[in-house]
Order: sequence, then C-alpha cells, then structure tokens
Amino acid sequence: MIYLDNSATTKPDPSVLESFNQVSNQFFANPSSIHQFGGTAEKLLVTAKNQAADLLKVDKDEIIFTSGGTEGNNLAVKGIALEHQNRGKHIITSEIEHPSIYEACKSLEKLGFEITYLPVNEIGVVSVNDVKNAIREDTILISIMHVNNEIGTIQPVEEIAAIAKNHPKLFFHVDDVQGLGKVSLELMNSGIDLCTYSGHKIHGLKGTGMLYVNNRTKLFPLFHGGSQESSLRSGTENLAGIVSMVKALRLIKEKEKNNVQKIYEMQHYLMDELDKFDGVIINTPKKGAAPHIVNISVPGIKPEVIIHMLGEQNIFISTKSACSSKLKDESKVLAACGFEKGRTTSALRISLSYENSQEELQTFIVSLKKAINEFKKALE
Repeated sequence: MIYLDNSATTKPDPSVLESFNQVSNQFFANPSSIHQFGGTAEKLLVTAKNQAADLLKVDKDEIIFTSGGTEGNNLAVKGIALEHQNRGKHIITSEIEHPSIYEACKSLEKLGFEITYLPVNEIGVVSVNDVKNAIREDTILISIMHVNNEIGTIQPVEEIAAIAKNHPKLFFHVDDVQGLGKVSLELMNSGIDLCTYSGHKIHGLKGTGMLYVNNRTKLFPLFHGGSQESSLRSGTENLAGIVSMVKALRLIKEKEKNNVQKIYEMQHYLMDELDKFDGVIINTPKKGAAPHIVNISVPGIKPEVIIHMLGEQNIFISTKSACSSKLKDESKVLAACGFEKGRTTSALRISLSYENSQEELQTFIVSLKKAINEFKKALE
C-alpha cells in the first residue's frame, strides 16, 4: 500500500500504540479517585502534562488535553466568545479556515456575534494589513490557521501575533493541526494566546489532542462537570490517550528536527514531476508552503474518478479536507484563491509523512499518469 493521505490522518506509530495499551492495562484507574491506584494514575497524568509543556516550551498549566482538533478549535473560538461577549462580539478569521473554525464562527453569528471573514490572495495567504485594518474596539478574537489543510500555504501567524500583542483586549488563536511537526511555531511570548493540536495527524491516535491556553486567557468551558483540566474540559481524562498523544508529540518533534528536509525533497520531486503533466495544474505554491502537502487540479476529470482508479492499485490520495470531502464538489479554499470552476472542482491532495519514500512517489507518478491517460482515452 502507498498511503498519501496523511493530512486526513496518519498511521499510528507502533510505540504510540504500545504506550496506549500499557496505560490502558496497567493504569486504568480514574485519576480523580482518592485511593492509591487513582493517585498513581493522577501522577502519570501530571507527568504527561509536564512532558507536553516541556516539548512545547510552555507552562504545564497552559496545556488542556482534548479529543482532537475539532474540539480544541470549538473550545478556543466559542470559549473566548462566550466568556468575553460583554466586552465585544466581533471576531476575525479567514475564508479558508478548517470547517471546525468556519462552522463554529457561523454558529456564533446566530448568537449575535459579527464575524469578519478575511479574503486570501491567489496562493491562499491572508494579508497582515487586512488583519490589522479589521481590528475594532469590540474585537475579542482573531483565529487564523498556521498551515492550510488543503493547499499547504503557511499563514503569517507570527506577524499577526505581533499585531495582536498591541491589542491586549483581544485574543489570538492559531489552528496548528497541520503545522505541528512540519513547520515550527514558537508559543512562548509570541502573542499567540491559544493553539490547537491533534494527535492523529502526527502518528498518534484519533480522539486525542491538546489546546494551548496561555495563563492570561480566560475561556467559557463547553463541558461542565467534574472540573477536570482546570475546569475547562470536564470529564474523566483519557489517560491512555493523553500519554500516547505526548509520545506522538515527542516523536514528531524529533523527526522535525532531524528529517524535515526529507519531506521537502519529496515535495520538490513531486512538484517537478507533476509540472511535466499535460492538463495538470499545481495549486500549492512552490515557495511559502508546508513540505507535506501538494494540491493539484486536473480540469475535466472528477477527482473521485482518479482517486478510485488509484485506489484499485492500493494507492491512496484525497480531494480536500476529509471533514468536508463528502460535501459539495467545489473546494472552498481554491474558490477563495479566485480560481475558476474547472480548477476548484477537480482538486486532488497528495499529503506526505516522514514514513513515505521516494520510491513510493515514483510509483504514484507512473500510476497517476496512467489513470489520467486511460480516462482521456475513454472519452475519445
């Protein structure tokens, strides 16, 4: 099997699975229980939180464990909105955010919040000046993703964070689900107040994630109950999932430090080869993009046709965000870049991991060319 859909989800690392199984078998007590077994589980939870904080270079009290990116994004956006609505009801985001941000903002509009959806340029990057000019007296939140999940463009979040620092009454949230382990992002003293991570995008397990919430930031919790996770995320902690998430975080940080150049080289190879194809348009910019995503359009061919033809050869790619891939055909991200319909409705996403190889990409290129040619011959 050649798996090139790593932006949708990654294969769990064997050592991550091992840590999950070990904790599930040996430390299954509720960390809130007052007996010794519960105390042991609580110590393991604290250790995991300390380790996550060390890896991200933040304070341990700034880590909230969640069930993944969607929950983290909802907690960040709605938590700020509900907690600070008396001070203002204006939120700034972009037109190309993940559905868990976009739909969260849409839901807040029903509660009387006003959302500014900033446009992007032809390579999918939001303008720092547009962000700056959109800030008002009643703005309480800016939420901009770090790496776009469809085309891989890197947003200028450090520059936006610097602007946010000059407005102490508003908060800045970054969705870093796609950037973690591929494009570095420092949190400490950055101006970023909240940052979302997901375990299953970094060879961890589905249902695991983290939200960084800096110490000055107050949120209204979406879950109420037993006051776990600083009362921001009530519910018995998924201890095995938490330990496995931290294990995955450590491993991906090591790979980023030692091997990120390998992914860049694979991406450049892919782009160079795809450039030679007739009728294929590369949507991912050659500069200013994360190394693991290559988005292309093949106008005139429905993406699912190619996906199924490749799937029959055990090669797996995707169209757009897995969270929206079964909805209408058009890519909202490519439409926001200003591309015409033929391009926005025929997009394919190839997404890499540290586990992929040059040989796999060579096989993929041959198979993709064959699939496109077979489809064109069938039309003749």
